[in-house]
Amino acid sequence: MDFFAAEIDRTGTVAVDDTILVKGFETRAGSHILDGFTPMFGSDAVERMLAAGFAVRGKSHTGEFGLDIAGETSYHGVCRKSDGTLSSAAAEAVASGTVRQALCVDVNGAPRRAAALSGVDFIKPTYGTVSRYGIIPTACSGEQVGVCAADAAGLTELLSVIAGHDSKDGTSLPTEKYDYSADMDLSGMKVAAVRELYDAADDNVKAALDAFSAKLRKAGASVEFISLPDVKAYATAWQIMLSAEACNNISRYDGVKFGYRTPEYRDIDELYVNSRTEGMGFNVKMNVLYGSDVLSKNKYLSCYDKSLRIRRLASDKMKEVFAEADAVLCPAMSASSLPQYDLADTFERTKKELLFTAVPNLTGIPALVTGGIQLWSAAFGENVLLSIASNTERMAD
Repeated sequence: MDFFAAEIDRTGTVAVDDTILVKGFETRAGSHILDGFTPMFGSDAVERMLAAGFAVRGKSHTGEFGLDIAGETSYHGVCRKSDGTLSSAAAEAVASGTVRQALCVDVNGAPRRAAALSGVDFIKPTYGTVSRYGIIPTACSGEQVGVCAADAAGLTELLSVIAGHDSKDGTSLPTEKYDYSADMDLSGMKVAAVRELYDAADDNVKAALDAFSAKLRKAGASVEFISLPDVKAYATAWQIMLSAEACNNISRYDGVKFGYRTPEYRDIDELYVNSRTEGMGFNVKMNVLYGSDVLSKNKYLSCYDKSLRIRRLASDKMKEVFAEADAVLCPAMSASSLPQYDLADTFERTKKELLFTAVPNLTGIPALVTGGIQLWSAAFGENVLLSIASNTERMAD
């Protein structure tokens, strides 16, 4: 398929996923329900990028509201690699050299998984360092604009441009500008590999983790296994919070103000029901129903409120981990490829893959994918991650 939902400037070097607003160009977040929506302003990240001299090549297709594994639920077309397996349009556009970089919204780790599948890099920075103003919201407390590129240099270049305080975003941190670099020495660094996540991956992913660990040791870093016994609970907590927030955010799409409107209705109730039934895919409906359930009177305390408490426990646990280690090493997903599958299974399959990606969204810490594996660091530890990626990319396999 074509990578772009809209091609804007063929000389441009950056793709912007279709969840991020670009002024004057249709933005649909991979969903039929937003067909025809054209914003009158651009996102803060895009405006910063344009002001710095970058040009947008096009709006890349994305999974519906970013709620799938790697982008496969887009209403407007699935991105298949040359071997027939799945990835995202943004990651594949970078991998093919069509663009140098891409901006993507990380809601549940989909851009990280896609980067691992396509053999490129992706960084989700610390929550609040890049403005969320001008993105289609799904899960506001954990989603973050990140950068996809072929290498750490590309990540560093664009992240340095888009990060910084934005008064238009209530979740934006006060630091006006962040200085990112990838020139830290790895000698003496301590990297912690998560045993539970390593064991949950297939043999190909384990081999990639082993090879990456060997590179780290060659560069002078130490790699030791640690245990995160509650990591499954962290993933469950983020699934609950993600679906609850998605339920609230997606409720604004009703066929009245903008986007798709059903041609067949007799009253306002049918207008709402038919527009949403026809305009949203199965996975989005599953997330909305699940979110409605966990927010209900009978489930709020046992599900949503408990998830908020688990978020605090997870944050405290990660602080303990990073008091002893500079970075965490783990898989980006359970397998090294994503074959075509029945999209009716997306909700359950994505819940399983959240095991590997939920912690950074839940706690707000940065995460980076390089060489098919994933790294986490403490909040504002992007330079550690970028330096690890840069150093290992220069080393022969």
